[in-house]
Amino acid sequence: MPSHVAVIADIVGSRTLTDRAGAQRAIIASSRQVHADHPVSVSPLAATVGDEFQAVYPDLPAALASLLLLQLHLPEGIQLRFGLGVGAVDRVDDGITDGPGWWAARAAIEHAHRLQDRAVPHARTRIATEQGQDAVMTERIAYANAYVLARDELVSAMSGRTRRLTYGRCLGRTQRELAEAEGITQPAVSQALSAAGSAALVAGFTDLSTDPS
Repeated sequence: MPSHVAVIADIVGSRTLTDRAGAQRAIIASSRQVHADHPVSVSPLAATVGDEFQAVYPDLPAALASLLLLQLHLPEGIQLRFGLGVGAVDRVDDGITDGPGWWAARAAIEHAHRLQDRAVPHARTRIATEQGQDAVMTERIAYANAYVLARDELVSAMSGRTRRLTYGRCLGRTQRELAEAEGITQPAVSQALSAAGSAALVAGFTDLSTDPS
């Protein structure tokens, strides 16, 4: 079966949340909005058990682009950690899937936990691949992991407003449109985006969303 990207997500600091059920509802609402604005997933992010969520994407660029939008769209005070597994995703029964992609995703999210707990507290995303992938794919995964470390650092430093502005810019909305939505001036939008390094995120999103053919 062709490779997909399986995603396992969990809530960062879920035990400290005063309203975990409300947080889960907010995450699903954000996932649905992202899917409506940028419908690239095979199976959009959905709750599974406990504080975990799962999704399936057709390829790594689609997964990385969509998950960036999700990080930007989540409400203030709620963050997700992601493990992405590149590999086969096999359908077992009605809506149930299994396979090497999921095993790689589990290994990836565990790695993200370790990074966050040790040297990289703002790490939120890690990518792994099923065993037996060729050297080219392994190299691509290494490059992608380096990219998401820097990306997570930028997003983690943003205010809720700046994340909303960056989300809008990723979707092609003008600074004037964003200013009107936020009730601020266009120069204030420009200043906020510049100070947060949003241009790099938007350019990266464009690269991920552009068909190489």
